[in-house]
Amino acid sequence: MKTNIININLANPRGFCAGVDRAIMIVEKALEKFGAPIYVRHEVVHNKYVIDDLKKKGAIFVEEIEEIPEGSHVIYSAHGVSKKIREKSKKFNLIPIDATCPLVTKVHNEVNKMYDENYHIIMIGHQGHPEVEGTMGQIEKNSPKASIHLIETVKDIDQLNINKDEKISYVSQTTLSVDDTQEIIDALKRKFPHIKGPNGSDICYATQNRQDAIKLMIQDHDLIIIVGSKNSSNSNRLVEIAKQNNVDSFLIDNPDEIDFELLRDKKNIGISAGASAPEILIDQIITKISKTYPAQINELKGIRENVIFKLPEF
Repeated sequence: MKTNIININLANPRGFCAGVDRAIMIVEKALEKFGAPIYVRHEVVHNKYVIDDLKKKGAIFVEEIEEIPEGSHVIYSAHGVSKKIREKSKKFNLIPIDATCPLVTKVHNEVNKMYDENYHIIMIGHQGHPEVEGTMGQIEKNSPKASIHLIETVKDIDQLNINKDEKISYVSQTTLSVDDTQEIIDALKRKFPHIKGPNGSDICYATQNRQDAIKLMIQDHDLIIIVGSKNSSNSNRLVEIAKQNNVDSFLIDNPDEIDFELLRDKKNIGISAGASAPEILIDQIITKISKTYPAQINELKGIRENVIFKLPEF
């Protein structure tokens, strides 16, 4: 194999955000305080390495509340849950611990406020994503008071059956593409000139910062590697940004997934990580690449994040 020297440039910021840090710490603190097992409804964050580590420590991840023994503690994931899930937890006498990211809770509060004011709400997001299910689940289906509609693309707007004279508002999933979401919002405003939006963007600071860091890399890199799990929305968006700008990019969960054929003849490789991917994975990937190619490692400048979210009391 050719032994070209590779410049490996590390994006900043990258990896864990404050909401992910908080969610992981909540599970670990609950295990310390109450002992194993601790039940978590859905993966607390979307990263295989993190989930496997928490499983080893005694966390049990379930998709249905009915899987949890009555009277147990249950942790809600960082993605948030619907009101129906909270009601089910009460029915089974579960003791809830809420690891919902505060920025997701902010969107829930927006939806509930709009609901109380009789708005038709348009949710921009990916169907089936737990954050979307939790946000849309703030409103009862077939409610006479208000409605909530999911759209994923600009084309979906044509399918919305809402009178333009009605009270209409929008919210978005926190981990979407900043540019794609703005395009949808602009199209919504053209169709519904009086539509009301949140104060500022619903897309979280970490998602935006990581996307901005990738945009700075696309001009002078042959390949961009994103570290993250396949079900991580914000990680997938980073890959999309690179590809949309004609830069080769792929998503990997761990060093074993590196395709060294894709590294052949590459001189400048950028590496970043989604908001739920730990730094240890980047270290392992760099080590593996360096065993095959001589590599120069560079930390790129970027925004310093100092956001910290307070842990709940339990």
